[in-house]
Amino acid sequence: MRALRALRRLIANKEDTTQVFEIMNALAGDSVRRGYLRMLEQVEGSRQAFLMIELADRLQDRAWLDALPSGSVGRAYLTFIDERNLSAYGLADESRKVADTEIEAAHPYAWYARRLRDIHDLWHILTGYRTDALGEACVVAFSLPQTRSPGFGLIAAGVALEAARARTGHPCARAILQAWRRGRRAAWLPGLDYEALMSEPLDQARARLGLAGPTLYDRIPVELRNALLTPA
Repeated sequence: MRALRALRRLIANKEDTTQVFEIMNALAGDSVRRGYLRMLEQVEGSRQAFLMIELADRLQDRAWLDALPSGSVGRAYLTFIDERNLSAYGLADESRKVADTEIEAAHPYAWYARRLRDIHDLWHILTGYRTDALGEACVVAFSLPQTRSPGFGLIAAGVALEAARARTGHPCARAILQAWRRGRRAAWLPGLDYEALMSEPLDQARARLGLAGPTLYDRIPVELRNALLTPA
């Protein structure tokens, strides 16, 4: 099965972002259409759907990011991407490597899929999970109830199983489960006004969206968060 092969490659090399998009493309099902229609049921979501802002273009605007207030979501995002040499366009380029993707199509559903792709790193900021292997798995688990995409479920379950097998003595698998629960309890993030959110103080945004407070992930040693998925 295409998705399982991609999952094995991803577990072997967490930096192979293309495999995430392979899995998501293979298992997207009806989740994109349903997510877009959910946006239309909300006041702000329907406004965003009408505007159809391409968030990758906005997040690539360095001058805009530099002008955002200190302590804001946007400045935290800027620090995040600078520390890791990441960019919104880089993530977009990875998504285009999937052979049969329609993510660049001129269609509202494709725009919604791009939106989910482009806010991934912002969800790292909002949830507090970093880009180590465990942090990525936690963001994926958080994303499952937010998007209802089975691809996120497969990735989260696969990494949680690897974490349980590692028997580290730390709550790695439970951290992934907790991330899924946080995704269920939090506000629905796909429909937010992200341009406005970027100017909001990070702590205030987390509290407003139901994402404040410590997590099991915070208790796990930094050096273990990648080591638990290192192939033998």
